[in-house]
Amino acid sequence: MNELDKIVFVDSLPKLDLHGYDRESARVAINDFINENYKLKNKIFVIIHGRGYGNSVLKLTTAKVLKNNRLVNDYKTYYYNDGCTIVLLND
Repeated sequence: MNELDKIVFVDSLPKLDLHGYDRESARVAINDFINENYKLKNKIFVIIHGRGYGNSVLKLTTAKVLKNNRLVNDYKTYYYNDGCTIVLLND
């Protein structure tokens, strides 16, 4: 079982809320948040992008940034709320 599949409670994890961001601001904020959490040795955190209609711009931007960031080991949409993504960083 994947480490991200074991996570049920996300309230105690660091969070980045992207509501109100545009695509470019979200990209910068996500990369900054990844770097900060890597420095703080937070291995797992949550990005809240919202559900939107169909494929949300922020959800697609989040996935693209996470896919291309070398510090990200894995990520997936949170099982209980598809408006956020759980991220696992490399050691």
